[in-house]
Order: sequence, then structure tokens, then C-alpha cells
Amino acid sequence: MSVHAADPSLYRDRDLVPVRRALISVSDKSGLLELAGALADAGVEIVSTGSTAGAIRDAGYAVTDVSSVTGFPESLDGRVKTLHPSVHAGLLADLRLESHEQQLAELGIEPFQLVVVNLYPFVETVASGADTATVVENVDIGGPAMVRASAKNHPNVAIVVSPSSYAEVVEAVRAGGTTLELRKRLAAQAFAHTAAYDTAVAGYFASDVVAAAAAPTTSGDTETPGSFDEHLTVDADLAATLRYGENAHQAAALYTSARGTGIAQAAQLHGKEMSYNNYVDADAAVRAAYDFAEPAVAIIKHANPCGIAIAPADAADPIAAAHAAAHACDPLSAFGGVIAANRPVTKQMAETVADIFTEVVVAPAFDPEAIEILSRKKNIRLLTLPTDFALAPREVKQISGGFLVQDADRFTAFDQSTWTLVAGAPADEQTLTDLAFAWKASRAVKSNGILLANQGASVGVGMGQVNRVDSCHLAVSRAGERAAGSVAASDAFFPFADGLQVLLDAGVRAVAQPGGSVRDDEVIAAATAAGVTMYFTGERHFFH
Repeated sequence: MSVHAADPSLYRDRDLVPVRRALISVSDKSGLLELAGALADAGVEIVSTGSTAGAIRDAGYAVTDVSSVTGFPESLDGRVKTLHPSVHAGLLADLRLESHEQQLAELGIEPFQLVVVNLYPFVETVASGADTATVVENVDIGGPAMVRASAKNHPNVAIVVSPSSYAEVVEAVRAGGTTLELRKRLAAQAFAHTAAYDTAVAGYFASDVVAAAAAPTTSGDTETPGSFDEHLTVDADLAATLRYGENAHQAAALYTSARGTGIAQAAQLHGKEMSYNNYVDADAAVRAAYDFAEPAVAIIKHANPCGIAIAPADAADPIAAAHAAAHACDPLSAFGGVIAANRPVTKQMAETVADIFTEVVVAPAFDPEAIEILSRKKNIRLLTLPTDFALAPREVKQISGGFLVQDADRFTAFDQSTWTLVAGAPADEQTLTDLAFAWKASRAVKSNGILLANQGASVGVGMGQVNRVDSCHLAVSRAGERAAGSVAASDAFFPFADGLQVLLDAGVRAVAQPGGSVRDDEVIAAATAAGVTMYFTGERHFFH
């Protein structure tokens, strides 16, 4: 296909474009009548479709039905309304060219200077759980065509896709017309709008195909592990401009995915606005707390856990007990931390948290008494997760020049029976339970990671070191006397026996680690010599 462009010398400058004729077709009718009234007062002819035309007419404003322009009735249950040369020639005519102006006159077609279109509520329809037929009917065809045509022809047409732009456009109309700068800005918003819309539609159909091929799916996961699309599109909308980024000299913003149900969609009940670092730590905390089915609390600082714990089976207030145990792991580091709970925050938990300087508390809900107690502290941020909260099945990480995509590291099918006993006697039930907890909790620790645990709670964490020996020393140091009798989990294998020996010397009673080192034999020998139980899990949990 060839594209023919006119000689640039034929174009006539056109900055200010008076608005004499507007085409309006909107699904979101917020502010519609105020807009129609302002345009009518300015003497603008309004052309409209279907229910939009009806709403404008019912409000007492003159409106021309699009069928009167096309000479063709709206048909096929509204699927065909604006897909007609009498509409699109009026949108696409470049009136900087005399030849286009002459052709419109010959065809008897009037141009549009303003187009107000927002699209069928596709994303909202999907989110409502509607059936496939209903979702498909909400795939807009004529709307995107009008939006893109008008945006392409922005030297002549102002395209508006959001009610948030109505006031600015009305002001321009009253001032004599839209400027080229305004029209270019609106065109950019329009192209972004249709791109996001098409991405949502493509994502729905791709997910539907994948789900059908991989059914049944679990945990809402519509991705097939190991199956990656040919193209990656990141679809998100600007939700907030943050005070700054990781550091004060870095600008930052929050974008939210249209179909996301995570920390970005959490509702803030109280406190200062969230910072970039607050979001990072809150996400890490939620990820850690929701690794467990039992009532669990994770306390995070700089994306690493200060403590993770699950509630004892006999706890009167499980989430309060889990928080107390998590905090006891490292109270010093927990100062200024972020707390996530996978159960509603109770009054008892709130009373404890209120005495600790805490940046953020995020949970599925807060008891009314808990909100009242915590709201007395003006700086603490209280967040509730969406009711349909779910961790994403895929993770995307930006690198220079591109992105890395991987299946998320989850414990969706945890099976301790697959572990292999390689040293010592088989663990008793309590020790196995503690090893399972430690192994799950270690996933939240930045590599190289070592976590010591006892009675369903971390007691020492060694994280982010460049060698595993230092991580072992750090975990033991933080645990202090609690290291004796604890169990240990290592996110990856011990490359030498030296790191394990640090744990053995501290009195660790059992160890879970992936295995797979070329020196596994000497590591096993060290555990055997100490009479310590050690299991190979057969998988690792690197976290960078």
C-alpha cells in the first residue's frame, strides 16, 4: 500500500480552528449535558448518535441524528452507525489543502471541528464477570475509527476522549477556537486511549484462548507457564504523581493496570500519601504474607523481611499473635517498617502496632476499632487490598533496552512429601512444620538468603549478601540465643560446607535447602557429623 502526501507548499497554516460543528458519541455520559449546553450556547451544531443524541435532545438542546447526515439508518442493533463516508470525510478532510476543501464542497459534506467520543465500556464489562457474548458486544468498532481519524487530522479537528477535558475544550470554544497545541495534546491522549483499549481487548482474547487450551486453571491464573506472547504491551494508566522516587532527586509516578487487583489498587483509609518506597515495600510485604494460607504477618524494610510469622493454632486473636511473633524477630529493624497481614487487622493487633513507628499497614480489611486506634497516628498509612486481590501470575522487570518476564514464584502446590532426607533422622511433626514455614518464608528474603525459624515464626534473617557464609553469620547474629534449637532454610544450595557449619555451630536442629551443589557430599557430611536433620527440597527460591 502506498501513501500519497500533497506537496508541503500547498498546505495553509492553521492554528486557531473555530468550532462550528461537533460530533458527540459517548458511553460515559459524565458531564455530557453541561458540555452540550455550552456548545449550544456557542452556536455549535451538534451531531450525535443513539442514546447520546437522546440524552442531549431530552435536555432541550438541538441535535442532528447521525442518520440524517449519512442518509442511512443505524442498523444491526447499533453495530453500524458512523461507519460512513459522510462522517469520516468530515473527520479526515485536511482543510489546510484547497483540494480537500473543494472535494467536500463537491460531495456536499460538512467538516467537523470537534469530536467527543469515549468507547464502549469493555474493561468494565470484563470486570463485571459478563459472559463472552456480552463482552464481545462491548468491543467498540466505530468509536476507535472516529477517534483515530480525528486524532490523525488534529491540524483541523479536536478529539476529546475523556470528560476531564471538557472544561478546557469549552473554554477554547468560547475563546474563539482550539489551538494547534491543544489539538496535538488531545490527539496524543486519543491515540493512547485507543492503544490501551485495543490492548485490553487483545489481552482478553489471548487469555481466553490460553485458558481454553490450559483448562482447568487455578488461582485465577490465565497464563500458561512457559508460554509467552510474541509481543509484550504494558498497559497502565497514570494514577498519581508521587512526591519523588527512590531518592528525592528522582521524579516518580504510579501507574495502574486496568485489570490489576494488587497493591496499586489498594484503597488508602488514612495517612500521608504513599511514596515510591512505600509502594515497593508494601508490595513485598503483601507478597510475603500471602505466601501462607494460615493467618500471617510480614514486616518489611527496604524490601527485605524484618520478621514473618504465622499464628499458633490455639491463638485467641490469630492475626495479633502473628504480628507479635513477626515483630519479635527483629524489633530494631521493624522501626519504620511496612506491615502486611493476610487477615483483617484487629483491635488487639492495632493496639500493638500503635506503639511502634510504622510507615504502612496493609491488609484485606481493618476492624472499626483498629481504624480508630491507628488513625490517631497522623503519619501511618492504612491500606485495604481490593476484595478480589490476587498476585499476578507473571512478573515483568525492566532492564536496559528491554524487559524480562517470568512466571511468578508461588507456593500454589506446596508438597513437602517431595523433599529428600539426606542427613540425620527424619524430622518429627513439629520440626517438619517449622521447616515448611521456614522454606516458604525464605522466598521473601533477598538472595543470598538464610532464614531461621521456630514455632511458626522467623527468629533470624540473613539477606542480600554476596556470599552465603555472610548470610549465615547475619542470620545467627540477629537470632542470638534463639538460633539454638531453630530450623534453617536456605534459598539456594550451600556451595561449600562453611556456611552450613555456621548454622550447625549455632545449634540449628534441622535444615531445608535445595541441594544441587557439586559439593553436596561434603555439605551432607557436615550435617551428618553434627547429627542434624537436613532435607533437599529440589527447588530454589532466588529473589533479586
